[in-house]
Amino acid sequence: MTTPFDAPSTLPYRLPPFRDIGIEHYRPAFEAGMAAHRAEIEAIATNEEAPTFDNTLVALERAGTLLDRVSLAFFTIAAADATDDVHDVEAWVAPLLAEHQDAIVLDSRLFERVDAVQRGLDADATLSAEDRRLVDRTRTSFVLAGAALDDDGKTQLMALNHELSTLTTQFERNLLADTNDLAVHVTDEAQLDGLDAGARSAGRAAAEARGVDGWLVTLPLYTGHPYLGSLTDRDLRSRVMRASLDRGRRGGAHDNRALVSRITALRARRAALLGFANHAAAVTAAQTAKTPEAVDGLLSQLAPAAAANAVTEREARSTALGLTVEAHDWAFATEKLRANEFSADAAALRPYFEAERVLQDGVFYAATRLYGLRFSERPDLHGYHDDVRVFEVHDEDGSEVGLYLLDLYTRESKRGGAWMNPVVEQSALFGTLPVVVNNLNVPKPAGGEPTLLTQDETATLFHEFGHALHGLVARTTYPRFSGTNVERDFVEFPSQVNEMWMAWPEVLDNYARHVETGEPMPAALRAGLTESQGFNEGFATTEYLAAALLDQAWHRLADGDVVPADQVEAFEAEALRAAGVDVPAVPTRYSSTYFQHVFAGEYDAGYYGYIWSEVLDADTVEWFVENGGLTRENGERFRQRVLGVGGSVDPLEAYRDFRGRDARVEPLLERRGLN
Repeated sequence: MTTPFDAPSTLPYRLPPFRDIGIEHYRPAFEAGMAAHRAEIEAIATNEEAPTFDNTLVALERAGTLLDRVSLAFFTIAAADATDDVHDVEAWVAPLLAEHQDAIVLDSRLFERVDAVQRGLDADATLSAEDRRLVDRTRTSFVLAGAALDDDGKTQLMALNHELSTLTTQFERNLLADTNDLAVHVTDEAQLDGLDAGARSAGRAAAEARGVDGWLVTLPLYTGHPYLGSLTDRDLRSRVMRASLDRGRRGGAHDNRALVSRITALRARRAALLGFANHAAAVTAAQTAKTPEAVDGLLSQLAPAAAANAVTEREARSTALGLTVEAHDWAFATEKLRANEFSADAAALRPYFEAERVLQDGVFYAATRLYGLRFSERPDLHGYHDDVRVFEVHDEDGSEVGLYLLDLYTRESKRGGAWMNPVVEQSALFGTLPVVVNNLNVPKPAGGEPTLLTQDETATLFHEFGHALHGLVARTTYPRFSGTNVERDFVEFPSQVNEMWMAWPEVLDNYARHVETGEPMPAALRAGLTESQGFNEGFATTEYLAAALLDQAWHRLADGDVVPADQVEAFEAEALRAAGVDVPAVPTRYSSTYFQHVFAGEYDAGYYGYIWSEVLDADTVEWFVENGGLTRENGERFRQRVLGVGGSVDPLEAYRDFRGRDARVEPLLERRGLN
């Protein structure tokens, strides 16, 4: 079948022609892409010329362009607009892609060629620093993928990878279905007391879309809900929290406990096959942390103080509400205290976080001030869904930077959470500029109603745009290093840095205008927002650390240490207790059965990366404060030395080049109230 993927897109920036792509095109395009890639790989492996950088490493980078085109487009859709037909294609292709990748990295002929180039590096003075890093990272990826195993070991590894690809795909599918099923149905509007008109409108629209009366409170990916800080009805708060915690563990077709058990067992077996004590050791070997012990060194330093702070916070909240605060009460009590202490509760802030103003006068404004970027909407270009907006990005000299796509609203076909992914990767080798997309899950109000963001949603938009900036402005030769293709425990650093601009006075003053009056945020409210930034950090740090430590516990299991499906909750409870983060009323941010990051994402044994990166982030914020903040000079330094190099430079070397030294942990401890 002829498909729209057969040749590069003729649209600006090679944006995939989503209007022309039908579900029927993906299977033949994947098949053709894998066949073409296999032929290209075979030509490299059988090349009779001596291995060189160009005929081996560069050739590997050039191979697979058709497969890349279809993969980037399809997995964008699979995450953000997955129909049953899309799920079926994903279930079909996931094990095929795992087998295809294994066939490449386990090819001893290829590995011998890469190894030969690596051995001759010192004698080749013509290679650039990026060239040399390409050799090193490629060889490392081959080794960690099992290239040095014997034939029997490779056969076992391929079987493990095949099954894992199927199980992780099923985990995500189960989670999406159960999250949709557990949306909380409300028939009495009085129970929605505390929610503004926009939130009620979104609930009504969600109910109408399901064909039911009343309102639906749809669930985010993490434990809890943004509405818990506003809902005055304690019973409804409890129902929402219970629904959130129940995902993937209710029995039936969408129960994920057996998948958690099997996935962790298979990962432990694979690690042992590769010569590692556990999956965490295998993962960290290729990250900046290098070892699980280094991860322990940071997490164990933070956990006791965070848990102690959370206990103290719970006592204060219980006093404020006049009852023993439970998990479903925490956010509500926190907002009451925030209002009393800082005049900056969620209800007071939300009218000043209208989505379009936040985007144009906040997110884009900060990027223009720092990096000279200009954003213009392109309504003539169509994304993969009608909700997707497309913006062209130019540098201050008018040169083209790339395309930025924004998909703001939640829908039943979109997985939970928020993320950035590339649709087209930048590469000087192919002459391509980047196309990146940000996805959030903001409830969509009815037509004509403004979209008001919560404080957390506003911070999330700034955060995810930090990833988008990384993808947009990085300029590398090879696709392997494009944009956010960096070590996993470094990838969150640029996005966390970008969060600082949300409350930076010049930026806040520019976008925080009342949705109805246009008046700027009052000085007292603005000051309260800034002063309360460290507020509730005991809870925030503990719920995050609980998830990070739970991830580590699952992936420190040795080969043969299988946790039965009916013991998943018990294992989780004991892991949190042993780590000292089983604080009553502070559930882990992600529980095992809906921990998509690690059981269906790319953060397995790597969820620690958020706080690992935050050490760099907090140290960087200190640098910006000391050097004048929001200036073009400061932005250009960060752009050229951190964002702009993508993965072409060792991340910690890039950081030293920017900061002039290694990061200090003290700014993080101060920010988190742990010093």
